[in-house]
Amino acid sequence: MAQHDKPILKGPQVTLRPAVPSDLDARFALGNTPEIHAMFGADPSQVRDITPEAAQAWVQSQIDTPHAWIIEAGGALIGAMRLHSINHADRRAQLSIGILDPNALGKGYGTEAMRLLATHAFDTMGLHRLGCRVLAFNERAAAAYLKVGFVQEGRERESACIGSQWHDDLIMGLLDRDLERLG
Repeated sequence: MAQHDKPILKGPQVTLRPAVPSDLDARFALGNTPEIHAMFGADPSQVRDITPEAAQAWVQSQIDTPHAWIIEAGGALIGAMRLHSINHADRRAQLSIGILDPNALGKGYGTEAMRLLATHAFDTMGLHRLGCRVLAFNERAAAAYLKVGFVQEGRERESACIGSQWHDDLIMGLLDRDLERLG
């Protein structure tokens, strides 16, 4: 899928759009918040300030990934999400989302973004199932997945070592018939 083939997906508060080179400044301005990166599985003590080169690499990765979108709220870049590990024979994929703006957390943006992308995955791409992994201590993210219709299907014990502590991953899945659609 070429960059220009990625559709723009709009909801009441959130827009999912393809990344563009000019996203560099917005990504750099968001920086790297250790507490947010811990929710993605990074050791917060190892998170460093973002560099212009790292921001550029992040934007380029979003541009180069076929099923990756920028999450915008109020016209501002707040994060990104993507579908990966797509298996067309089994009509399934994995979903990943990252809200990078600390001021955007807890406002429902991630839930809405997941609904938008899941609707696109099921209705446009013809997928039947989406899966994801979420660290068990990331209760805000797990709750958002549940609001969308994901079901906790399992728990992988001590699958992530963050710093010197082991944490469980929740394995979650969403079938096309279980999606809580917008509107």
